[in-house]
Amino acid sequence: MSFRTSPACPCCHPQLRSAAHRIDQALSRRGFIAGAGTSLVSLGLFGPVAARAAVSPPTPPIVFANFLLFDGRSEAVRGGLRLLIEGNSIKQIVSGDVTPPDGAQVIDCGGRVIMPGLIDAHWHSMFAALPVPALFSADIGYIFLAASAEAEQTLMRGFTTVRDLGGPAFALKQAIDDGLTTGPRIYPSGAMITTTGGHGDLRPLSDLPRSPGGPLSYMEQTGAANIADSADEVRLRVREQLLQGASQIKLVGGGGVASPRTALDMLTFTEPELRAGVEAAADRNTYVAVHAYPPIAIRRAIAAGAQCIEHGHLIDEATAKLMADKDIWLSTQPFVGTDDAPPLTGQSQTNLLQVIGGTNTAYSLAKEYKIKTAFGTDLLFSRDVTERQGLMLTHLTRWYDNADILRMATSINAELLAMSGPRNPYPGKLGAIEEGALADLLVVDGNPLADINLVAKPDKNFMVIMKDGKLYKNTLPV
Repeated sequence: MSFRTSPACPCCHPQLRSAAHRIDQALSRRGFIAGAGTSLVSLGLFGPVAARAAVSPPTPPIVFANFLLFDGRSEAVRGGLRLLIEGNSIKQIVSGDVTPPDGAQVIDCGGRVIMPGLIDAHWHSMFAALPVPALFSADIGYIFLAASAEAEQTLMRGFTTVRDLGGPAFALKQAIDDGLTTGPRIYPSGAMITTTGGHGDLRPLSDLPRSPGGPLSYMEQTGAANIADSADEVRLRVREQLLQGASQIKLVGGGGVASPRTALDMLTFTEPELRAGVEAAADRNTYVAVHAYPPIAIRRAIAAGAQCIEHGHLIDEATAKLMADKDIWLSTQPFVGTDDAPPLTGQSQTNLLQVIGGTNTAYSLAKEYKIKTAFGTDLLFSRDVTERQGLMLTHLTRWYDNADILRMATSINAELLAMSGPRNPYPGKLGAIEEGALADLLVVDGNPLADINLVAKPDKNFMVIMKDGKLYKNTLPV
């Protein structure tokens, strides 16, 4: 007895067979995460979604009424306003009791505060929620699904935008942007680029020795990090990330906490190697952020033309003054205790304690010299730790008042995002509540300008979460 293929069988459709072949190639060549976006598009699975979107009626306007406004820039809230959302942007902010447009949904905020969605300037979408052993041993599909679930939790904590500073987040970003999963806007760097033995080089020793131009390690194939040991290799790796859609580039200038075979005092790239990466990014009209802790690493990055330093916890006064004089951004994180990281041992624990010990100096010097300072969390490898994302903002009360803290996590962080220029994946104003800005906002049950601790309990205190004009949470009483 023989089986005959039914013409109606979708499994035998030529398009599906071709796409399945492309999936096999993508899985073997780049790993699931890197190949998923292109392969699923080729399957046509996104087609019905796009078709439904095309025939869906337009979203009716939304009017927010009876609220106090923190616009992301001011020292105080103001009332007596109405806020009109049309599509994905803020159409009008007007005074008085204005008649809403026909068909508009009116949301009475009950006197609560509206503020911009929060922005985390140093996040790792793929690595935030899973412990290191799982990232090394779990099926890559599981890792992707865990990152998708964590992305939704990130948004539910009120962070409507993140700048991803290392990891294969391109497919997750596309899935969020296409409405297939829920999460924040992602400004992706792609793989962090490091040297052999540098921070981010977590290859097993069995992968050594490395031959320049030789086969990529599994870590590199999946897009977690890339190894580059010459200026030419740096250019290549930078261009690869930009080809995939990176909005900015992450270069590693020294050791890091999460890499147990590195120390914070060490250096990785030479100045010419860093300069090659900076020039390659500048050729695409975007910028490089350099991971660096000690003064010598920061100074080398600045000499190479870098416009943003990540971390900088071991900075000294002379280097802080140099950053201020050169108008260099400091994107740092308020690590004040071991609770802000998962349990660590050995060299990683030593590195973390050095970071914690330098936090006060870094923020004090940044404030004294008026360095442009961005807020990020860099929370990694634990779902329990990532829940502290909003709590990390409250640590800043050691150096800043509440208005400065909220500005840092909204309009100031948005200025850093805008440095991506034409590589910006979300053209439009972020981090502010003003006419023409993208409609990312929160309704807070209380006034965070008076009590910053409200942001540490988003489940309770964020009554409304809106991103891109869409309501993802609304627990206001009707």
